[in-house]
Amino acid sequence: MKALSEADVDLLLLIRHFEMALLDLYARGEVSGTTHTCLGQEYIPVALAPLLHVNDFIFSNHRGHGHYLARTGDPEGLLAEILGREGAPCQGVGGSQHLHRDRYFSTGIQGESLAVSVGVALHEKRMGRASLVAAYIGDGTWGEGAVYEALNLAQLWRLPLLVVVENNGIAQSTPTERHMAGTVAGRSAAFGIAHHLVRSTDISRIRAELAPRISRVRTRHEPLVVEFVTSRLGPHSKGDDTRTSDELAAVRANDWYTDYAERRGESFLAADARQRQRVAAITEAVLRRPLCTWEEAG
Repeated sequence: MKALSEADVDLLLLIRHFEMALLDLYARGEVSGTTHTCLGQEYIPVALAPLLHVNDFIFSNHRGHGHYLARTGDPEGLLAEILGREGAPCQGVGGSQHLHRDRYFSTGIQGESLAVSVGVALHEKRMGRASLVAAYIGDGTWGEGAVYEALNLAQLWRLPLLVVVENNGIAQSTPTERHMAGTVAGRSAAFGIAHHLVRSTDISRIRAELAPRISRVRTRHEPLVVEFVTSRLGPHSKGDDTRTSDELAAVRANDWYTDYAERRGESFLAADARQRQRVAAITEAVLRRPLCTWEEAG
């Protein structure tokens, strides 16, 4: 594994401990509604972060806390939004799944973001801008017709669209092989769209592979589907994990956290403690804030 910056490791561990704290807050009754964590998938948005420019658009999904933190570096605002406390970027109305900050958007509706992404990508191309649109989806989203309508138009109109597929092998509680015929690569090929498969959790290697490919999306307006074969360590949402103990053990055996800890040693442990303490302090501070208030429009 090539050397990573301290900032990269801190961000990885910030996302990990943020999600762990969120599950604890839910268990304590501090979180209203539901929440979906990205435990096990944190390295994906961290790897992509420097490859996406400030003027690019990011469309996230229901499992988007890591995407948001990699984009904004704002755990205080995210936690305030989820808990409905003052300082929330959407005044607590968006909650865990429906966030908007600058050029970052998320939605809990499967497939919606990809259709909207195509419209935004078309607008950016018509304006002659050098920005691209990145849309995160999961393997389960490939059951939505909007995905195929979006891919068709993205290729037909040659749009700067990057589709990031986080294939964690399970859609809520249904294994991918039980709900999806064929492959993501095959479905991308049906529209003539390039597909790149990533199995590694090595962030430096991922960036080296993707940098020239993402550059082509931006400069040549060539749509690209990047599929990450990854693992979801936690439940779909809250505590609703239907996998067996053996299945969960196999998933945890592939956790990037263990590999990074073994390779980086004491520096990793120090960063881990630092981010654990940081998240604990943020949690305590945000919980002391008053609840959000707002007035209905005119």
